[in-house]
Amino acid sequence: MLSSIGIPGLILILIIALVIFGPSKLPEIGRAFGRTLTEFKSAAKDLTRDDDEGKDKGAEEAVKRIN
Repeated sequence: MLSSIGIPGLILILIIALVIFGPSKLPEIGRAFGRTLTEFKSAAKDLTRDDDEGKDKGAEEAVKRIN
């Protein structure tokens, strides 16, 4: 994702954010973004874990039907 933006583009985005939000708000925005990303990752892991458990149960039921 960042490889398509490049370093100059990333620096430009950071400078624009600094001008718009100011230096006092940037750490707060960064923390909020980090928390959001962490929650998204944990939710995605929960979904994949639930999906994997469902596949396992389906496979167990199929084996029981065969036997």
